[in-house]
Amino acid sequence: MDLDALRYGNFHQLDEAITDWQNMAKKLKTLATDADKNLKGKADKADWAGLNATVTREFIDKTAGEFADAHTQADTVANILSDTRGELVGYRDQVNEAIAGGQKKNLTVLDTGQGTFVVTRTTRPDWASDPSGRSDAVDQQEVDALRDEIQRILTKATESDSTAAKALRLIVDQAKYGFSDASYENRDAAAKAIADADAMAKILAKNPHDVTNTELASLNATLAKYKNDPLFAEEFAEQVGPKKLLTFYAGIADPYQGGYDPARGEQAKQLQKNLGITIGRATLSDSDKMQSWESQMTKLGPDQLGIDDASNPTGYAVMSNLMRFGDYDDQFLNDYGDKLLAYDKQVNGEGISLWVNNANQGDLNYWGYKNDRGRDPVTGFLEALGHNPGASEQFFARPDVTDYTVNRDVVNENSEVNEHLKYLTQERVWASDVTLEGKDGYVAGRDSLGHALEAATTGYSFDASAEDIKAGGDHRTPATAAVMEEVAYLYGGEDGPKLLHGQPELADSLGKMAGAYIDDIDYNLSGVGEHQLDKGSFPGAYQGRANFTNGGAINFLSVLGQDENSHRAVTAAQHLYTLSALDKYPPTTDANIGHAHDALMAGAQARGILDNSRVEQASTDYGEASTEANKSLGRSSDWIKLGVGTTVGVGIGAIPLPGTTAAAVVIAPIAADTVGEAINTFIGQQIDKGVDDAEQDPSERSQMTSSEFYTKGINELGSAYESYVDDNPKARGIADGQNWDQDINNAYYGTGSAENEYRGRAPYKD
Repeated sequence: MDLDALRYGNFHQLDEAITDWQNMAKKLKTLATDADKNLKGKADKADWAGLNATVTREFIDKTAGEFADAHTQADTVANILSDTRGELVGYRDQVNEAIAGGQKKNLTVLDTGQGTFVVTRTTRPDWASDPSGRSDAVDQQEVDALRDEIQRILTKATESDSTAAKALRLIVDQAKYGFSDASYENRDAAAKAIADADAMAKILAKNPHDVTNTELASLNATLAKYKNDPLFAEEFAEQVGPKKLLTFYAGIADPYQGGYDPARGEQAKQLQKNLGITIGRATLSDSDKMQSWESQMTKLGPDQLGIDDASNPTGYAVMSNLMRFGDYDDQFLNDYGDKLLAYDKQVNGEGISLWVNNANQGDLNYWGYKNDRGRDPVTGFLEALGHNPGASEQFFARPDVTDYTVNRDVVNENSEVNEHLKYLTQERVWASDVTLEGKDGYVAGRDSLGHALEAATTGYSFDASAEDIKAGGDHRTPATAAVMEEVAYLYGGEDGPKLLHGQPELADSLGKMAGAYIDDIDYNLSGVGEHQLDKGSFPGAYQGRANFTNGGAINFLSVLGQDENSHRAVTAAQHLYTLSALDKYPPTTDANIGHAHDALMAGAQARGILDNSRVEQASTDYGEASTEANKSLGRSSDWIKLGVGTTVGVGIGAIPLPGTTAAAVVIAPIAADTVGEAINTFIGQQIDKGVDDAEQDPSERSQMTSSEFYTKGINELGSAYESYVDDNPKARGIADGQNWDQDINNAYYGTGSAENEYRGRAPYKD
């Protein structure tokens, strides 16, 4: 900064700009509040159908979000400008005071341009006649001191001005269209984020083997501190660069480099997570520099990095382990995934895996390491999709649908299934990547595929918490439903039993996906074949609901019932949904009583399909009436204990699902707007029985014959039925007159000519 620019700068225009921005921020705050409470609030409560329920509501949500971001950006710009203006005025006053002080000492300061200046001694005509004989009133030390003081002030003023400009440019470039959500109270906060990013980038510029544990601890602490800071993330990513990011992490993470140090291993573990989150945040920027960064990273994918660490891994091998954590740009993940799978198809086969082999000791994953060493980059990428629902839904989108808001044809052939989904479920040869201490034969990649599909179909991260789900509500859309239709087609088809039993790691995810769509499944079971589906008792919770067809729903449920984990998840969701329907339709009117009957019938059908399939598969696997078969049925009957801890919000419930590969919940649709007696009974019924039973080994807890298993199932349905008609003579009279008990028995047991129909797919045999 030039000296005269600071001394004589006119801040009038800057003052006007600050006032304008402050006024704009106030107006935008009013608009943002109005958009959220009135525009979005009314849209959320509106009972819309058709395009209004999807396109219009989505547009309103995005518009309300843009108003909020616009206010945030305007407020941040005003804060930075105002803070910078105050600092510059302060520096102007300081430099003028310093110059005035120098003048009293006969020193003159001159601006020489381009940020330079000189300090000279003042020559006075009367010095020659001074009685003291002095010819010079100033010594060199005073000249140097004034020069240094002015330079210090100018340096700070320059830093204030330049960092403010950089922060403002970064904020504006964050969003190519719309506004950034970057929020800073002043210039100092924005500048510090950028400066800290630069400091951390210098650590990554080093040879990773020269980086101390103390430096790694500092790096981890700073990355964790700024995990949600957009300016820090972008500045850090740009300064480090794609290739250095990969080579640095590989060098730090390689456990075989220089002997294993537990403290360093823990730092490497945290670094994997912190880098993943930071880089993910950086990809959300729309700036040209980050777009170029993402393109470079994708190009590095198939090539080895040319390093001695981690078996000289490819870019895919390293980046896929970092992206296990964080919220990434949807388009970046899709571009990356498209190229990764295209390359994987070239090298995947029945022989030795390119990724998982004895020559590759590139163990780059520290999370769940025993069962997933991180050598297969497809696993890490799918885990990333599992945390990024929007990207996952796009990655597995149906290829035959261009407009999800209109009625979609049922998926009935492979050409209507997404190519990525077909490859990963039907064609790819998966390799187990476990350590000697891991679960023999376990394939982490298939578990991650399940996570990705959960995100694609539910709209939630696969490991979303119950509280997040309760607050977020139903995230299903026509697009997520279309992915669900593909899944049901594949796993409910003729090869479904073979797929499920050959991919046991997917079972819990498939059960959770079916549970999330149990209302649509019940709707498909409610008619006579494909006719007279009951929209009255099973209204669509969202536009463009999933269509499985009657036979497709039966087949899908029958396959899911074959596995203990998928049976547990979908059965729990079915029970909760049926109870919520009883709460929605209290026995106060004839219409309500009719709807309650239909809900019980569909629930009994679904439960009968699942339970029959479970019995048949246990008998096939272990031998009819064998001890192991009875143990299997005993484990399957324990799903009822999942009611403890169930969290219910508006239109959605979250049921805890212990015993899976991750702490997770089953997302279940709720028919009622408010929690009633039926649901409260389910949630609270196990509390009085104690928790001790739940802590025992479930494999040894109980044995149950098929007869006992069916008896328990019909008793649970009977209990729900009884709770509805109990203490209500009108409902009891209608139920008795219409033989509800016989209807429920027939629906559950599938007696008579319906028996084979309800059985669905036959049990799987090796």
